[in-house]
Amino acid sequence: MKPQVICLPGGVAPAAQRYAPLIAAVGADAELHLKDLEVYQDASPPADYSVDLELRGIDKFAASLGLDRFHLVGYSGGGFISLAYAGTRRERLMSVGLFEPAMVPGQLTAEEESNMARLKAKLDGLTGPEFMEAFVREQVKPGVQLPPMSGPFPPEMQNRPAGIAAMMRAFLAFKFDRASLRACGFPVYLGYGDLTHEAAVEAGVLARLFGDIRIQRYPDIHHFVPPDQIYTPVHAKSLKELWHRAEAASLAPQPSLQN
Repeated sequence: MKPQVICLPGGVAPAAQRYAPLIAAVGADAELHLKDLEVYQDASPPADYSVDLELRGIDKFAASLGLDRFHLVGYSGGGFISLAYAGTRRERLMSVGLFEPAMVPGQLTAEEESNMARLKAKLDGLTGPEFMEAFVREQVKPGVQLPPMSGPFPPEMQNRPAGIAAMMRAFLAFKFDRASLRACGFPVYLGYGDLTHEAAVEAGVLARLFGDIRIQRYPDIHHFVPPDQIYTPVHAKSLKELWHRAEAASLAPQPSLQN
């Protein structure tokens, strides 16, 4: 059976748009199952929205596919949720593939605290397109040229500012012990672009938490380039290697215990 992969998008583009290039690049080598975030299931975020709601959503989605164990891929906010899932349900996972998680769950380091405070200060009081423009600008390094955001959002994007704000609140409120990630025995892949602001900080945090992690830096890439510039054949090759290595490990005979 080919690798079964659940893919979670971030807070902006839906899963079908985010992962279309990866589906094309992977081809028949794995079966990718796209799951949109629970925060966008209705026109506005649920009043009780939480990370636990997203984790239960993955459980239900996997059950609908008949999957007891699977690989998880997450981008941005979906990367945060993937990490939260890994720390709370590691027995369900064969591997985790990440690209620039929105943040790492759990107690923030002083540097992470400073970065989050800067972002919250920039977004305070903003709504709609102004919120999105500031949110995008703060994710990339100074000097990176971004296309201007002008005009009203298309209908399918109207709920993005409220959804992103709800996700930020939920991420910060989520109680999580980062030490739980040290107990994950499956392999992890992390990609990040060298034009994304502070992406290397998260890479350093995750490198200290996971025992089996490969980190790959992509030159001239940032968080908001089109998906086909992120999920290139090179990126897909790295993910396929991750999945196949995890599948092989799961089939390897386990050593017997000796008295």
